[in-house]
Amino acid sequence: MTVSTEPMPSLSLPSPAKINLFLHITGQRDNGYHDLQTIFQLLDFGDNLTFYPNESGKIHLNGNIDGVDEKNNLIVRAAKLLQSSTGCSKGCTIELDKKLPLGAGLGGGSSNAATSLVALNALWECGLATDVLAELGEKLGADVPVFIYGQSAFAEGIGEILTPMELPKKWFLVVTPDCQVSTEEIFSHPQLTRNSSPIKIRALSEGQYRNDCQKVVVSLYPAVEKALKWAENFAAPLMTGTGASVFCSFDNQAEANRALAELPEKWSGFVAKSVNSSSLHLKLSEFFTGAWPSG
Repeated sequence: MTVSTEPMPSLSLPSPAKINLFLHITGQRDNGYHDLQTIFQLLDFGDNLTFYPNESGKIHLNGNIDGVDEKNNLIVRAAKLLQSSTGCSKGCTIELDKKLPLGAGLGGGSSNAATSLVALNALWECGLATDVLAELGEKLGADVPVFIYGQSAFAEGIGEILTPMELPKKWFLVVTPDCQVSTEEIFSHPQLTRNSSPIKIRALSEGQYRNDCQKVVVSLYPAVEKALKWAENFAAPLMTGTGASVFCSFDNQAEANRALAELPEKWSGFVAKSVNSSSLHLKLSEFFTGAWPSG
């Protein structure tokens, strides 16, 4: 029998950002987790991950994030979780092209974990259906499943109960002030609103949109308040997640770009288009035609 010496194919996939069009906290569980309602809006902007699978069984990450050691990085944790869950003995070198800021409420780490699970499930031929991958992803973070499914969605529970939505096309200006916000700090803060009344998805209106975390974040991080006040010059801004990023929407790209052009130099920002489906699964199917399991 002839053993193939051909290298395993590499795969480059997007790891998109999300914003929370609103975030209402409806309660807190005994285990400390919060019940919430939100809309995850996916964007056509984010990080990129390239996977070089091998037979070593080892996971190596190129492009480490400042302040996050490799063993605690969600990319590495996702890969090792898939290995342990499936008994897979293969390995991978992963290159991260990081564009999304940390501590910004854009879902960067969760999206990285989701892309890693989706990619390695295919490259390692684990054969797990998407629903099973989402269950694994939930162990890494409540935001991971929405990226695994790759659909903008109304979310409930701790963020894992998802109802896909077809949202109107918008252009978003996303601004990140010069600070990083600790999600743990905000969700444990005594002044956080935890009793918002639940709303029905069919009764949603933009007039109900607010972020229950925003008041606490603004009180602790003056840079976020400054970013919100600056964005008020162009549209009605809102903070995404637990911050620090804020966003406002526009009907066309030109208006969003005009606002971006006036962004203070000390902040970072980008303009992105809303998408109802991320390109993650599309690009994967182009690479593995007909090989993706349903579910």
